[in-house]
Amino acid sequence: MDEPTGEFPAAGSDEPRVTITGATAAGDLVDDLPTIDPLTLLPHWTEAPTGQVPIVVARDVATAGDPWSQIPAPAWREGEADWVAHEEQFDTSMLAGAERTETARPWEFDVDDDDVTAAPVGVDEPEWLEPARPEPGPAPVGRTRRRPSANPLAGRAVRQAPATSSVARAVLTGVLLAVVVFAFFVAGPLPLTALVLVTLAVASGEAFAGFRSVGAHPATVLGLVAVVTLGVAVYNKGLVAVGPVTVLLVVLGFVWYASAERTIDVLDGLGATVFIYAWVGVLGAYAVALLSPSTFADRHGLAYLFGAVVIVIGNDTGALFIGRWLGKHPLSVKLSPNKTVEGLVGGTGLALVFGAIIVPLVSPWTLTHGLEFAVVLSIVAPLGDLFESMVKRTLGVKDLGRLLPGHGGLLDRIDGLLFALPTTYYLLHVLSMH
Repeated sequence: MDEPTGEFPAAGSDEPRVTITGATAAGDLVDDLPTIDPLTLLPHWTEAPTGQVPIVVARDVATAGDPWSQIPAPAWREGEADWVAHEEQFDTSMLAGAERTETARPWEFDVDDDDVTAAPVGVDEPEWLEPARPEPGPAPVGRTRRRPSANPLAGRAVRQAPATSSVARAVLTGVLLAVVVFAFFVAGPLPLTALVLVTLAVASGEAFAGFRSVGAHPATVLGLVAVVTLGVAVYNKGLVAVGPVTVLLVVLGFVWYASAERTIDVLDGLGATVFIYAWVGVLGAYAVALLSPSTFADRHGLAYLFGAVVIVIGNDTGALFIGRWLGKHPLSVKLSPNKTVEGLVGGTGLALVFGAIIVPLVSPWTLTHGLEFAVVLSIVAPLGDLFESMVKRTLGVKDLGRLLPGHGGLLDRIDGLLFALPTTYYLLHVLSMH
């Protein structure tokens, strides 16, 4: 009942430690360990090192009704199993020497010359940011500072593209490719259908490889089989086969990932598979629908596909050369800053020329129909090109392949045609040209 004095108890100078009522003296716990200091529970500093390290093992089961027990306590690794359990959370290869890979070094990145900005003259940077300089030699006037690229998928691997090929090599590749394609047109619908199926399979493979290079898990084999199966089914049964093949892909894709050895996000796996199948397989199947004998009589489908290909080639060629020559205003800075409004106008102009001069040479095309298709496809084909640019920017890659020198991959070459094929098919029905 006394009033508080505000004073604190203090241990005397002759007492080895503060005494707490009800506590067990630390020295009483280690009477059988003479080498242990009773005040610290640690070996005396004069003793030889034992090589042992402290360990904390706390794996208590949560107690019902106690919210604090739900918080996981720290558990130190004490055996091999503990290291294996955390193997996927920490990549030890990052600590390796020369064997470490570029994708395992997130603190480093490569940028092009255009992405390097110069720091002000005389401004010093930390030593670890400075590039190595040859010795002896004059001191550099200024230093360069690297900045990270605007990759929308931060943390994913970005595959660097090769150096830009010359225009001459790109033109040569385009001419040789056009000769091969037109040779198959002369050969007839069946050989051309086989070429279309091979083209769609290769383009799908490039897309699957692009997704896998950034860590996605599409079912590549299942997707390739679905693309080829869809093409064969459309040639025999028409576009009515799109529904059954798509249903089979989704069902078999579910079985594919359900039976996988490890759990994979269904949107990351099956979503990417169905996306590539729809983009390349379904849109590309309209070329097979045009060639199918059940769609157009008298091989008119072959002529219509020829006209669509010629107009798209004219659009791409005009956009390439006019864009390089006069291009100043970007068409879409967000998706593809290299495509310009001037290139779009130039591509439309050359597509109109091809539609008015080359396309009417093939029956049953007329001058009017050639110009009508040139106007429509000059709008649709660039959309297909921008769509692929959006996909590549999302993945963080320059090209989806390197099969065609100067052009990138095969999918980079037919991106606009994929959008033009269904447009051609339905526009033929709208204009009653079938």
